[in-house]
Amino acid sequence: MCEGSSSVLTVPTAPYPDQRPGTSGLRKRVFVFQSRRNYLHNFIQSIFSSIDLRDRQGSTVVVGGDGRFFNQTAIEVIVQMAAANGVGRLIIGHNGIMSTPAISCVIRKYKAIGGIILTASHNPGGPDGDFGIKFNTADGGPAKEGVTNKIFQISRTMEEFAICPRLRVDLTTLGRQTFDLENKFKPFTVEIVDSVESYANLLRNIFDFALLKELLSGKNHIKLRLDGMHGVVGPYVRRIMCEELGCPANSAINCVPMEDFGGQHPDPNLTYAADLVDSMRDGQCDFGAAFDGDGDRSMILGKHGFFVTPSDSVAVIADNIFCIPYFQHTGVRGFARSMPTSAALDRVAKATKIELYETPTGWKFFGNLMDAGRLSLCGEESFGTGGDHIREKDGLWAVLAWLSILATRRQSVEDILKDHWLKYGRNYFTRYDYENVDIDAACEMMEDLELMIADKAFVKQRFAVEDKIYQVEKADTFEYTDPVDSTISRNQGLRIIFSDGSRIIYRLSGTGSDGATVRIYIDSYEREHIFEDTQATLAPLATIALKISQLHHRTGRSGPSVIT
Repeated sequence: MCEGSSSVLTVPTAPYPDQRPGTSGLRKRVFVFQSRRNYLHNFIQSIFSSIDLRDRQGSTVVVGGDGRFFNQTAIEVIVQMAAANGVGRLIIGHNGIMSTPAISCVIRKYKAIGGIILTASHNPGGPDGDFGIKFNTADGGPAKEGVTNKIFQISRTMEEFAICPRLRVDLTTLGRQTFDLENKFKPFTVEIVDSVESYANLLRNIFDFALLKELLSGKNHIKLRLDGMHGVVGPYVRRIMCEELGCPANSAINCVPMEDFGGQHPDPNLTYAADLVDSMRDGQCDFGAAFDGDGDRSMILGKHGFFVTPSDSVAVIADNIFCIPYFQHTGVRGFARSMPTSAALDRVAKATKIELYETPTGWKFFGNLMDAGRLSLCGEESFGTGGDHIREKDGLWAVLAWLSILATRRQSVEDILKDHWLKYGRNYFTRYDYENVDIDAACEMMEDLELMIADKAFVKQRFAVEDKIYQVEKADTFEYTDPVDSTISRNQGLRIIFSDGSRIIYRLSGTGSDGATVRIYIDSYEREHIFEDTQATLAPLATIALKISQLHHRTGRSGPSVIT
């Protein structure tokens, strides 16, 4: 069906200096996109212009978002500009909604040139919240640094953009819509697709759905509580977990996507998903999970709200990886974790003689290893875990991985994790987030810290807290040389490593939209004292971390915004 013709216009514009994509794309307050003239248009044009014209002509691009405020407005602009920039076909999720893992899946399935993801992930939504735009390339993964740098350079010299302003798409109706464009030989096509089905079919080929259905709805089924946090994953939970695998409908809570995430912060951790943790305490449910805004992160809980750190989660999945049929067929090529993530995974890798990679924070580093056939499973301490089935972290995949382990071992989450600690020892891990810190104060603190730890006298220095003494064995600024293409990523965090293997790490996060987020990570290994309280065990190292950085004094903060 032809929806009518549309003319292509070239519109003059002026560049903005602040459109550098971070580790997860361009994130700003909604009002920035709304109030700055052509701010959205400039960045979208920069994305299209970064793609060679020969590759762009007639190509397929996938578009979707987490449903946050401004999502549909942005999609309308993207459709109009894609048509004007020579894209042949757009594949868009129904109502403009599609999870980040599903977009990665669809890019790969349809051999698209890339995808535009409209999300600010776990950041708040609504008119006063955040909005984000991320470009994923043909492998389904986040654009690598060379691409994002090119997008940024184009944005700084932007003088005009191309658009078909009269073109209108119906996002509510599944199917194909075609448009004749002025001076174009072929019509422009938009396909509105079921947001769930391609991704659900991928999961069916990874996990044993019959085994999972028996676990979740059979004679001796376990009880689940799954919190969609009013993000994009709600429809996926209802379709896959409830309709297909048999969980009762009331197992799924907060599973209607909302533009403002119900006024909540869609970040699956102990602070922002506290309602889920509290609801698990009575022991009525055996397994709980919460998902973030765009569906690529999840928090795992056992009975009575027993918390599984993301660092432990990826280690347990690695140790039980053949509970997942996909890996029985493909084998295991390698494991990887981000540098701040605890070393729990390293111990599994060593025991199983599987290669272990330590990368900077950012899924694109994992994707490069996967594309080279070197990596099968990876994770980050920020609640992201995934396999090589796509090129994004995947919150629902991680839940199904855990449920596959439960179905095979017929143990509780807590028993599985405690058995893991008995086998390997325990990496106690915590992260302190100081959000919306003055960016100048944060940068000055990090610069002074870097100078301090670079001083040769810092190594061998001893710190005493109560009856504990920690001696610095190594201190550096983390630098990563990619084993695939030899690219070097510098300034990826400050590390202090003590003689007992304990670590303190400082990073400025690149995923916020306002101010700076300073993160302190603390990791300490224990072989014998494995059932202690995490915060009590790590308190001496936390005291040292704050003393060295003088963070409270330098930032004016009396304590962290979030502790995980």
